[in-house]
Amino acid sequence: MRYKFLPSFVRRKGRITKLQEKNLIHLADYSLNDLSELNNKPIFKKIALEIGFGNGEDFFSFAEKEKDTLFLASEVYKSGIGNLIGKIREHSLENIFIFEGDIRDLIFEEKDFKFDEIYIICPDPWPKDRHHKRRLLDKDFFKRIQLCLKPTSNIYISTDWENYAEQIQEVLKDFKDKFSVEILNKIPGRELSKFQKKGIEEGRHIYSFKLSAI
Repeated sequence: MRYKFLPSFVRRKGRITKLQEKNLIHLADYSLNDLSELNNKPIFKKIALEIGFGNGEDFFSFAEKEKDTLFLASEVYKSGIGNLIGKIREHSLENIFIFEGDIRDLIFEEKDFKFDEIYIICPDPWPKDRHHKRRLLDKDFFKRIQLCLKPTSNIYISTDWENYAEQIQEVLKDFKDKFSVEILNKIPGRELSKFQKKGIEEGRHIYSFKLSAI
């Protein structure tokens, strides 16, 4: 069964470099068919999910430092996936799996799988009022994602749009029995992403949250 979600991203073809196209040939080496494959790596202490890694720069820097964590990293844009694969191959990193597509199609089908950590860095803000319904972090998302968490799990979220941060806080009022919410100055261990830097350059503030499963 496939869930029917309102798309939270636009399928833009975008510009793909020849190097990124070359890297994409190796995507199958880092893909997985189902979440159970993540359990076949007992050498890792934690399993984390990265939803939307963009061009992969800041995520790769983080994953390279967190060698005891196995990451499932999702993205819909081939240019970013190609860029990340190039970095993985260049540095021989062995703690990253990649999922190409809407991660909800995977994680919400396998309700028995639990992540230790989830990172959502600058999801598409859909700034126009009429498009807010397309934002990823809505009530349905938090209702479903809490089923993917262990009692000790954390979700880290950031956005550079004030009204998105306000929406997140408003939605989370309905989940007081599921999450404790902490406002952070920054997400631990993370460098600024391309989109965060752009937001700061355009005069926006970075809003960061830590959600701890209860």
